Parts: sequence; structure tokens; C-alpha cells
Amino acid sequence: MDVTGAAGECTAVLDEVQSAVITDRTFLERVLTGVLARGHVLFEDVPGVGKTLTARSLATALGLEFSRVQFTPDLLPSDVTGTNVYDEGDGSFEFAEGPIFANVVLADEINRAPPKTQAALLEAMEERQVTVDGDTYQLPEPFFVMATQNPVEQEGTFALPEAQRDRFMIKSSMGYPDRDGELELLDRRSSRTAQAPGVGPVINPGTVRELQDAPESVTVERKVREYVVDLGRATRADERVEVGVSPRGIQRLFEAVRAYAIIAGRDYVVPDDVKRVADAVFAHRLVLTAESSVRSVSKRAVLGDVMDRIPVPTVED
Repeated sequence: MDVTGAAGECTAVLDEVQSAVITDRTFLERVLTGVLARGHVLFEDVPGVGKTLTARSLATALGLEFSRVQFTPDLLPSDVTGTNVYDEGDGSFEFAEGPIFANVVLADEINRAPPKTQAALLEAMEERQVTVDGDTYQLPEPFFVMATQNPVEQEGTFALPEAQRDRFMIKSSMGYPDRDGELELLDRRSSRTAQAPGVGPVINPGTVRELQDAPESVTVERKVREYVVDLGRATRADERVEVGVSPRGIQRLFEAVRAYAIIAGRDYVVPDDVKRVADAVFAHRLVLTAESSVRSVSKRAVLGDVMDRIPVPTVED
């Protein structure tokens, strides 16, 4: 699929989702960037802003199978991956697939499950497979995890370990809709008999796979590549940061900016693409020093200072 065709399909998907979900289009573009770049997305938002609706609507518009897992303190790894079930008829065990076997999986309130269950997602997210009782099972293609966590209520939750946060290509938040958006929500709710806006399939799984291949044709000039690397390395030199962006994080930004260029309808990356998605890819990978945490220093503020220090390259058409 060429860039023009891919951009058109992306626009159609975004328009369809936005017809039902009241949110900023930039947020939806970031989520779709994760899909095109074969990454996973972490939402950090308060309840009631439409995270589940967004995930379900996007899966429907992409023509993909959707599954939702509500993470709780008593959730077991087998509740996510599946387990072997004994068949009394022939005296054998048969594998029963868990909810992870879907194209789009919503891990709702992922930080409420214990670390052992959170770790069950690691293999699935990185390797696109699960291992149960020594047997390995491949997950469907395409495969995409969207996870949510509540940034306000932390009692009884388990912070995601660094290794798992690093598996999420993008971390973003929907935020509250503007005044007109909330008025539209009331208009939709004013009549119980009115048909709520629905989302239909715009493309199919085969087209999604073609869209995921499209970023491979996007050109990234040497100056832009150096800019991406310099941003990642600069986070490690900041005195407020204990652990900066890893080489894998730099690769993820490279993949994300190519996907974002496709959504923008270009077959090349410009420095503004890097600036638009860097915070969503880099910020959650930073580990601040204890002193910075005590002073309530924001990771995004640190990243903003880093981006201000690194010269933006000029790229010729």
C-alpha cells in the first residue's frame, strides 16, 4: 500500500472513531500511531472519560476482534493467558484460550493486578505468544494491547515494573473533553430512545497488516536520525534522571515517527514529527532520582527541558 492510500485509510478510521468518541483528535492519532508501529499503548486517566469506548471503537473500525480483561488483585496469570482443561471423554488435556487471544486486548486497570499476573503480559506483548505448561501458542495477527491505569487512586495497586512500562510504545491520556464536547454528551443522553452514535468496520485485518508495513517505506534522513538519538542520550545526562531512555526506547521513537508520518500523508519524517510524539514515547521510560520525586518533578517537564536543549535539525525538501 502506498503512502497516499495508507493515509486515506487512517483518516477514514480516525473519522469513524471520532464520530462516537468525544476526544481530541491528537490523542486518537497517537493511539493509531501505536497500531501502525506494532506497539502497545498505556492510558493513564481518571475513570469516566471514555477509555474503554475508545479501545472498543478503534477495534471495530479496524475490523479486529476485541477483548477486555478487568484486572483485579485476585486475577491469576491463567485468567489472562488461558489454561489446560481436562477432557474426561478421552482423558487428555485441551488448551482453553484466555482473553489475550484477540487482536485488540484492553487490560483495564492493569496496576490493580499483582506483579505475577502483570508479568504474564510481558511475553505476549513482546513475543506475540504465550507459554502454558511448557507449550507455546502464537497470538493472532495483528495483536495490540491497550492498558489503562488510574493516576489518582493508588491504594491497593501495584506499580508497573520498569520492564513492563518499557513494553508500551506510547503512554498518553485522553483528558476531559471541552465544554462543547460535554454538552454533546448530554445531547446524546437527553433522549433514551435516540440512537447512540455507533462505529462500523472501516477496514479489515488484512488492510491493518498492510498499514503496519507502510512505515517501512518512510524515509528518515541522517540529521533526523541523529536528532532522535541525541534526544534519547540527553535524557541520561540530566541530573534529575536516574535512568534515562534505553536504546530500545530510541528505536521505538524511530518506529513511532515513521508511523506518524504515514498518518500525516508523507513518505518522509520531519523534525516536527519527532517533537510531536517524543513525550508520548520517552516520558514514561524515565526514572527520576529520589530527590526529583520528593520535589514532585514532572517527567514531561524534564523531557521538555531536554528537547529545548537539543538543536532541531533543518531538513531540505
